Amino acid sequence: HKDRGLNRAMMQRAKRAGVDVMMLTVDAITGGNRERDKRTGFSIPFRLKLAGIAQFAIKPAWAINYAIHEPFKLPQLDEHVDMGGSTVSIGKYFSEMLDPTLSWDDVAEMIEEWGGPFCLKGVMSVEDVRRAAAIGCKGVIVSNHGGRQLDATRAPFDQLGEIVDAVGDKLDVMMDSGIQRGTHIVKALAMGAKAVGIGRAYLFPLAAAGQKGVERMVELLRDELVRDMRLMGAARVSDLRRESLRAR
Repeated sequence: HKDRGLNRAMMQRAKRAGVDVMMLTVDAITGGNRERDKRTGFSIPFRLKLAGIAQFAIKPAWAINYAIHEPFKLPQLDEHVDMGGSTVSIGKYFSEMLDPTLSWDDVAEMIEEWGGPFCLKGVMSVEDVRRAAAIGCKGVIVSNHGGRQLDATRAPFDQLGEIVDAVGDKLDVMMDSGIQRGTHIVKALAMGAKAVGIGRAYLFPLAAAGQKGVERMVELLRDELVRDMRLMGAARVSDLRRESLRAR
């Protein structure tokens, strides 16, 4: 965030809440060209427009759900960002509130101030990961933000192997972006990822069915993960090997 005081306040709040590991997302310092969000008028806070009214009319459950729940807000920013009740587009939020001048020196200062395990999310090159290790990061998440920032970039999976080979003995290498199936998780773990993150895979069922939807999603991922490992002869995650994969 451009307000460095807000950054410090959020880290202090996380410490008080008992958070052990701080993660900084570095590939979202400026907004991607999310044409769908522009077309639909996606904004903070949500404002109902004519097109939305039509969709609500044919989906009454949406209208009921919207009416009985509290309005969307960003409580962690309430004391620091005054939106004045006005509608702010997602693109405007990114351009006006986030800091595109963030540097490696800034990250090093945040690591020192945090005083505990620190992770960078959104790195895609061996050079950046080596630099992250040099300034004290304990982990990285190889990620292209699900292709929502720079859609022409390589997939994180394509970068994972060389990053693990370069720095896997110095810090924990994790991966996210595009993980939709248990099979995807198996492949990432076999390439050397210590953990795999998901986003849309749980957000869609959360929006459609709430907690039960997320629980069902986790069940499906787990079942496919276990089935794939059995068929590969892997009794545990440590049995997964890169040699089991073939690039096509």
